[in-house]
Amino acid sequence: MEELLALKERLLCGDISGALVIVEELEEMSRDDKINNIRSYAIILLLHLIKQQAENRTTRSWEVSIRNSALEINNKNKRRKAGGYYLKGEELQETLAEAYPQALNLASLEVAEGLYDTDTLEQMVNQDAILEQAFSWIAPTRD
Repeated sequence: MEELLALKERLLCGDISGALVIVEELEEMSRDDKINNIRSYAIILLLHLIKQQAENRTTRSWEVSIRNSALEINNKNKRRKAGGYYLKGEELQETLAEAYPQALNLASLEVAEGLYDTDTLEQMVNQDAILEQAFSWIAPTRD
């Protein structure tokens, strides 16, 4: 809110260059918020893909969670008015890779009722295959 008041003040004073700096800060804050939201849903998506691979099974609940996470990521990633996406393909892949350790850590609590620690679970699953599968759920149709 402070940024909007500062922007208004700069505009009223005719300080266009100062106003543009604030607008750029607001754009960056908005983009960071979108990326954080996408990352949160990516963790959930990856968590369930890890569980599927580690336990070599699936449940309806996991499948619904995967679909819902993918839908939310795609929804958050679309630019409404400007069109396009906040994160293009490579950036989405980077976001998935950054989210993977946290998803693996959470999965260690759930796979086989918490039987495996993170290091053991990491050896049991194929990270590249999971990341590829996750990306296939959320890949933008156009870059």
